[in-house]
Amino acid sequence: MSGLTSIRTTGDKIEIVDQLKLPHTTEFLEIATIEQVHDAIKSMKIRGAPAIASLAALSVASHLSRALKASPAPDFLASPERLRAHVEPLLDFLYTARPTAVNLGAATRRLARTLRASVEAGKDARAVAEDLIAEGRTIDDEDVIRNKEMARWGGEWLVDRHKQRGLSGGDLNVMTVCNTGSLATSGYGTALGLITFLHETGRLQRAFYTQSTPYHQGSRLTALELQTLKIPSTMLCDSMVGSLFQHHDIHAVVVGADRIARNGDTANKVGTYNAAVLAARHGIPFIVVAPISTVDLEVSDGSKIPIEQRPPLEACLVRGALYPFTANADGVKEQATVMVTPAGLEGIYNPSFDVTPAELITAIVTEKGVAVKQEGAAGFDLSSIV
Repeated sequence: MSGLTSIRTTGDKIEIVDQLKLPHTTEFLEIATIEQVHDAIKSMKIRGAPAIASLAALSVASHLSRALKASPAPDFLASPERLRAHVEPLLDFLYTARPTAVNLGAATRRLARTLRASVEAGKDARAVAEDLIAEGRTIDDEDVIRNKEMARWGGEWLVDRHKQRGLSGGDLNVMTVCNTGSLATSGYGTALGLITFLHETGRLQRAFYTQSTPYHQGSRLTALELQTLKIPSTMLCDSMVGSLFQHHDIHAVVVGADRIARNGDTANKVGTYNAAVLAARHGIPFIVVAPISTVDLEVSDGSKIPIEQRPPLEACLVRGALYPFTANADGVKEQATVMVTPAGLEGIYNPSFDVTPAELITAIVTEKGVAVKQEGAAGFDLSSIV
């Protein structure tokens, strides 16, 4: 079962699919500089915590690989110290693109550690650069493998939970928020990967997903992924979650994460907290699926997680294909951005993320396994899954 991809590489060439133009136009953009990487992440041409970490790591690897092949060699390859002075500011700059997504910081810190270790080992500049290239590509390669592990752990845990309650464990209806599939990762996905696993193993009846405004990652991206994978699915507006829970049997809500605090409080796409509150009201398990790199043990609880505030204008605009559909001379559907609010509107609240308290979360899944709270505990002990 093949899905979509957010990043593709050919040698040192990196291309990303412009997610702002999906689902109507699939356009790959070449990303040739660190500045272009920063812009692509900041402008949401690529999004999803694992995907942006992979892009950052691959971009550093490509930048250095091109430098090694250049003639004459750039000045920063003259010595290990010059290389370090060149690379460290690049890593710091990349981190500023989306500070809430801890995976990005984890990737840049990992490369920084490799840089320091190689320099301290007495290697020459070219050898240090080669170590960084290998590490950057490894960061990307690891993502697909761990996503499949998470999906299996979480899917089997959910099935077993239902069997323990005397249910069949099959024909599960699962709801998700935002987009956490191949487009948000290097492949397969986190929360959407769990849904895909249930489908592949014959346990899924239907996937439900919210539109996830104002960027519509659900209605644009999750819809396209589920359609591509031929997974039975239903879209709903963000304000319809309560109605869905009232009138349909939903067996779990599964979401991704951009940062998980030490106690299990989780930052994710805005609207996740709403879904968690409603799930608790209806007794529906709420499951967070994210790689170990998303767990930030330096942050004690959700109140310490920085929340990115997006430009107010973004909440006033919607982009999509003109309807009825019209195509340009190349056969590509014409798209437009329209304003859905009065012009000059003042007072717009537009956070990109919200924080779901650990007390509302039933389980947290990483590639190492599933963590649940001890009876009576408000928070999680994540030591077994990090």
